[in-house]
Order: sequence, then structure tokens, then C-alpha cells
Amino acid sequence: MGRVRYRSRIRICVDILRVILREGEVGPTRILYGANLSYDRLTKYLSYLIDLGLIEEVERGDHVVYRLTEKGLQFLSEFRKVEKFSRAFGIEI
Repeated sequence: MGRVRYRSRIRICVDILRVILREGEVGPTRILYGANLSYDRLTKYLSYLIDLGLIEEVERGDHVVYRLTEKGLQFLSEFRKVEKFSRAFGIEI
């Protein structure tokens, strides 16, 4: 029987950031599907990432979109290095 693997908090954050990076400016629905999260969990993580200064919320007419900040781009760049380093030792983050 296989073990169910749950994503860590950092992995969920990185998944959200990568969806935003890929799309540029993106609404919550696309992030929800791209990061495979429930709406409740998504809103908590979006607030958390905004508080950290990794993403920002922007109003576009009658809807809201999210985009990466410079700090968010730097975080993803550094995370890629850590991810590559850990994989070299057989450790999945």
C-alpha cells in the first residue's frame, strides 16, 4: 500500500508562486486550480504571501489579480537553488 504524501507549507507556497510566475497576473480561480487548493486554503495562503511581501493584490476593473513582487521573484530563484541542492542528496522538499 502506498503512502499518501502531503505537501508542506513551503511547497504549497511555491506552487502558488509558480502559477503566478507562469501566468504573470492571475485571478484566484486560476491559482486555485493550478496549485490544487480549496478556496479556503487558497485565501489563507494568499494573505500569508501578501503579508510576507512575496505577492501583491491588484484591482483590475471589477476583479482582483495577483502578481509576484521583486521579493517573490528572488524567493523563487533562491528556492530553485535549494531544491536542486537537496535533490543532489536525494532529499525532496
